[in-house]
Amino acid sequence: MDKYAHGERLLVALDCIVFGFDGENLKLLLIKRKFEPEKGNWSLMGGFVERNEGLEEAANRILFELTGLRDVYFEQLQTFGDVDRDPVERTISVGLFALINIHAHDQDAARAQNAYWINLDRRPNLIFDHNKMVDLALEKLRYKAAMHPIGFELLPDKFTIPQLQKLYEEIYNEPLDRRNFSRKILSTKLLIDTGEKNEKSATKKAILYKLDKEKYQKQFNSFHYFISPGKN
Repeated sequence: MDKYAHGERLLVALDCIVFGFDGENLKLLLIKRKFEPEKGNWSLMGGFVERNEGLEEAANRILFELTGLRDVYFEQLQTFGDVDRDPVERTISVGLFALINIHAHDQDAARAQNAYWINLDRRPNLIFDHNKMVDLALEKLRYKAAMHPIGFELLPDKFTIPQLQKLYEEIYNEPLDRRNFSRKILSTKLLIDTGEKNEKSATKKAILYKLDKEKYQKQFNSFHYFISPGKN
């Protein structure tokens, strides 16, 4: 048998919710559409899965085209299949969310895709069902970041605990108790003291840490509870 009897073919797309953190704000990487439909409007970055590639290969290709980065952290979010979600053709979309170090990505690659970093709290209205995708991705990010150390994917190689706390405050959109947060983070043993100080930030002379990547990989699926439910 060469093909199944069912004659109608559907398109499969990937839509990427890419989060970044610039030290102050949690951001989304969005594109201004250059083509119809919805030309000139804001959209997530995406593309169609090619015939000879799997979903992971397609995701890596699309994320590389957008950011210039390889080995980007991403997770599948959900499949979106409403009949009328794309006005051109029947398209099933696999949504995924990605976390990148905003300072490491290739800005020229982003500009080539007409992509811009937008503060999450100022995101514009997006096309199709992309607003729903972002809402679900943020919900999943908050759930995962409370228990697992995925927040480190958004940070530069060296960072201070106040910078890490600011990231978590941006993710959860609420202030966190400084001493309690610092205690929880240090108790994970995931941080290495570099012996350096951050002389340039508002928190002058704060210790610069880096991630112990070996422990990070081993403990990735461990439950740390960085943020306790209902508490700071």
